[in-house]
Amino acid sequence: MDSPKWRKVAYGGMQPGFDDNHTDESFLEEMIMNANVVKRDLVKVILDSVSISQYLCIVSLVVLVWTYTLRSIFTETSLLLLDIILLCSGFLIVLLTAKRLSFDLLVSYFLKTSFFITGLYVLSPVYQTLTRSISSDSIWALTTSLVVLHLFLHNYSDSTLEFTNFTSNISLNASIVSSLLIASRLPSRLHVFAIVLFSLQVFLFGPFVGYCVKKYSFRLHLCFSFGLMVLTLFLVYGLHRLLFVLLLGILVFVNLVCPYWLIRIQEYKFEINGPWDEAKLCFNISE
Repeated sequence: MDSPKWRKVAYGGMQPGFDDNHTDESFLEEMIMNANVVKRDLVKVILDSVSISQYLCIVSLVVLVWTYTLRSIFTETSLLLLDIILLCSGFLIVLLTAKRLSFDLLVSYFLKTSFFITGLYVLSPVYQTLTRSISSDSIWALTTSLVVLHLFLHNYSDSTLEFTNFTSNISLNASIVSSLLIASRLPSRLHVFAIVLFSLQVFLFGPFVGYCVKKYSFRLHLCFSFGLMVLTLFLVYGLHRLLFVLLLGILVFVNLVCPYWLIRIQEYKFEINGPWDEAKLCFNISE
């Protein structure tokens, strides 16, 4: 009498005449190697990393404006002029790149911005005296830590405009607090208003403007990013040579070393899929 033929059974217990762990030569026919492994292109990864370098340069420019303001190089008038230029440029970029922008939506943006600026001006005296009892060394150390925290937790993907998560909220709050700490060391109310408005324009609306440019034209996004890198390196070089070398090294590491490193790591990624894959639970086992 012929022995029963073995067949693969997902559920139902043991088959008569075979051990529970028995398999035959047909068991590995459904084996798939690296089915879900994504093969990345080096050039594409380098181009995608430009967005990170762009934001690093934006934050560096904010820190430069803070430094020049604390050294009394930037006056109240120059800061207010810079705020007006940034605000008008942002609205112009959104108008030129947005595909659907109605008059009602434009009026809504204008009213919200007006309320926002008015609130900042009213609260400027509070910000000016916010850290009067804290030493300047503590302010510099705390501001540096918050800026670094902001860079580490910032959401560099385009999804930051669609939803926010816990880390992105912490990043935004860190940037706002650092701006208020710097503003509390300025001599006049108008100084405080101008520097806080400048910082919030960059940290709140800067990612949205960058997203509009990237969505409108990726080539324009690359030109804007590279121009921003050159401008930032030039200004940092005039401030301090060591900071210039540090920033240049970070940009090279982010744009060249990290993409190459990611591509090389992909070679060691090994994934096997087959009939032995574990079932995925559709419920919480802790409940």
